[in-house]
Amino acid sequence: KMDDDDDDIPQLSSHALAALQEFYLEQQQRDGMKTSQGFNQYSVGSIEEDWQLSQFWYSDETASCLANEAVVAAGKGGRIACVSAPSVYQKLKEQDGKDFSVCILEYDRRFSVYGKEFIFYDYNHPLNLPEHLLPHSFDIVIADPPYLSEECLQKTAETIKYLTKGKILLCTGAIMEEQAAKHLGVKICKFIPKHSRNLANEFRCYVNYASGLD
Repeated sequence: KMDDDDDDIPQLSSHALAALQEFYLEQQQRDGMKTSQGFNQYSVGSIEEDWQLSQFWYSDETASCLANEAVVAAGKGGRIACVSAPSVYQKLKEQDGKDFSVCILEYDRRFSVYGKEFIFYDYNHPLNLPEHLLPHSFDIVIADPPYLSEECLQKTAETIKYLTKGKILLCTGAIMEEQAAKHLGVKICKFIPKHSRNLANEFRCYVNYASGLD
């Protein structure tokens, strides 16, 4: 009977619903405080994952390792672009390095709290970039396409190839190895990146230069 089916659907009481809304409001305010007050502004997780945007932050160790690799690869005074890789950007900013500059290309506008270094980016429009982002102006591009699909990788690859002077560090699923080689000429590394929450899909790093990740 339909009535029985309806009974199976969980219903929140008005009191519980109000409490839930209050919780979400407090959470939003907390997130806002974290970023606006500057404390913890760049720590990984200061802006929470949004699974609807396919966001999964790296573990602290992985973010540090990738950030350090980027600094070495970029060289003194180098420019680093983080494409859909906000936790690496945050780790780079935590280092407060004077020897490199970095920007973040990201779809999630919450990261606009990082000011001029934030560039809104939608992989569906890979070359829809601000004029000040000149072609081949970054010493290394680190990218973590949000979806494990060839379409997403192919479009993100257009952005990467436009931005980089040559060096590419790609983070994506192990199942994308063939497509990564095809679209970006990158090879899989020995280093195994980890996330703060375990993902079902095996994740790997790929590079097109002699890196410290092997």
